[in-house]
Amino acid sequence: MAIMTRPLGRTKTDVTVLGFGAMELRGRPRSPKISDDYAGRLLNAVLDGGVSLIDTSPDYGRSEELIGRYVGHRRDEFFLASKCGCPVAMPDSGPHDYSRVNVRAAVERSLGRLRTDRLDLVQVHMSPSSATLEASGTVETLTELQAQGKIRFIGMSGTLPELPGQIAMGVFDVFQIPYSALQREHEDLITAAAASGAGTLIRGGAARGAASREKDWSVGPLAQPPGVGKRSWQASGIEDLLAPAGMSRQEFILRFTLSHPGLSTTIVGTSSLDHLADNIAIAAKGPLPSDLYAEAKDRFPVSSPDDGKTISAAGRAAVGRFARAARSWRPRSPA
Repeated sequence: MAIMTRPLGRTKTDVTVLGFGAMELRGRPRSPKISDDYAGRLLNAVLDGGVSLIDTSPDYGRSEELIGRYVGHRRDEFFLASKCGCPVAMPDSGPHDYSRVNVRAAVERSLGRLRTDRLDLVQVHMSPSSATLEASGTVETLTELQAQGKIRFIGMSGTLPELPGQIAMGVFDVFQIPYSALQREHEDLITAAAASGAGTLIRGGAARGAASREKDWSVGPLAQPPGVGKRSWQASGIEDLLAPAGMSRQEFILRFTLSHPGLSTTIVGTSSLDHLADNIAIAAKGPLPSDLYAEAKDRFPVSSPDDGKTISAAGRAAVGRFARAARSWRPRSPA
């Protein structure tokens, strides 16, 4: 069964609802050890399995280099997304740098590492504020690179509290946003991004496999305090619904993410061929049955990571405020 596709916003590109997040290719010490040969097998299995989008970053260790080496010859088979803002001098550490010089240098280096003449998407990393973007000339630099044919679309890897303002700027073709059943605080903002015409790349859509029998909450979703996801899962009583449906925890979490109507794709990373095959099989099943999805949304809270307060209405209001304020925003002319 093939993985379904959805439009990536206004890019006029269809992508599979399951994408591949290549962060795990960075290897130790921050990810599992992986040999170059195995990484090559994994990347080719991604494409052979029908996945049409790969997401990477300059600060994912050797990820870009491995993609270029092992699937560069298959470049026309997938949509390639990378990032900018990562410091070129110290890509794995140090503060992000959104200046013209660093952004241009990062894109040029990514093109070389990935062995390609264009990046389909470059996303601004780590959710800087609109004020930081304006002061740094980040959007203008990306627009120049776009005009030169080095990048096709401009994106933002955004989170609260900056995401409403980033959406309201109206300059980003795609947003990468964290979301899963265990992290629903950005749910309405995914809807807002999609309504603006942007595509959405959902990260954390499998919650790092936290609920799987294999990991059994030994890890939790990224950027979530330890134990929060497990407590939310246990309080929901959702397993009472999964057993009769013959559905595993991990299948439920991934298909819950796929059920969001504003989703274009969710990027799920792994360094395991077996886990990749499992993810592809789950994604091929598509969204949850509508009744299970509705019940699950009732059981898992939409809450702020900081204070536990519901933010759905606040998120919508913030988008409206920033939209009004952003009507006069224009990119600065190149210096």
